[in-house]
Amino acid sequence: MKLKSKIIEYFELIKFEHTIFALPFALSAMLLASGQNLFPFSTLIYVLLAMVSGRTAAMALNRLIDSDIDKRNPRTSDRAIPAGRIKKSSALILIIISFAVMISAVWQLPLICRQLLPLAIAILILYSYAKRFTHLSHLVLGGALGAAASGGWLAVTGEISIPVILWGFSVVFWVAGFDIIYAIQDIDFDRQNNLFSIPAWLGVNKSLLISKFFHIFTVILLIILGIIYPVGIFYWFGIAFVACMLFYEHFLLADNNLSKINAAFFNINGYVSIGIFVFILLDKVF
Repeated sequence: MKLKSKIIEYFELIKFEHTIFALPFALSAMLLASGQNLFPFSTLIYVLLAMVSGRTAAMALNRLIDSDIDKRNPRTSDRAIPAGRIKKSSALILIIISFAVMISAVWQLPLICRQLLPLAIAILILYSYAKRFTHLSHLVLGGALGAAASGGWLAVTGEISIPVILWGFSVVFWVAGFDIIYAIQDIDFDRQNNLFSIPAWLGVNKSLLISKFFHIFTVILLIILGIIYPVGIFYWFGIAFVACMLFYEHFLLADNNLSKINAAFFNINGYVSIGIFVFILLDKVF
């Protein structure tokens, strides 16, 4: 029972369930990049290893670096490290192992993935410090997930192109948009502790407006991608689905109904990520 509890603590530490945001976009990118062809099964395995291990390292690092801040925040004070259920040294070991697995997996992928690996690691590390010096920390998080999603595309094609850039930036603005919503929960704490976020800077109303613009831009980028890159009919159904889900996300928060933040943040964006993957997969199957 003790082992089971410890495993649960580590899964909570890295918020494993949030893998649902980035992983389907990376898999969708692989399907789009492969066109009518099939990519090697080994490529899929290495992408999965790189994604999961990289995200594990980034989340554990974020929890470790923010442990003192989390301890002061009533919303996060019960997290595993500030509450003492996981030692900082244990989290550090997890981070080192995870980055080692990530590097090993990426080294089995095309040259461009290996060349961009230092940049990817730098973004993962930067996010944990970004809210200490810039209100645009949401875009740094978006950059981390956007890079991961683009990595799936690069693992298949081995080259940078306009479509992969459009795909990556669509994820950047999608993530930044919902991270702004999530940050509203800590608006007072951030202001009191000199932490930077768009909600702490501009307040709730303007933050929700910026989040809307980011999500509109996400849909526009996905539309442009569909215009310049060969996609199937189900791709367009997928974009319509994403647009509807993002509209519903902001509808939930209409009139500053902040009690729905968790539903808007996790449930709706989970549907977005899985939904677009399913529609792109349908194009591949049919």
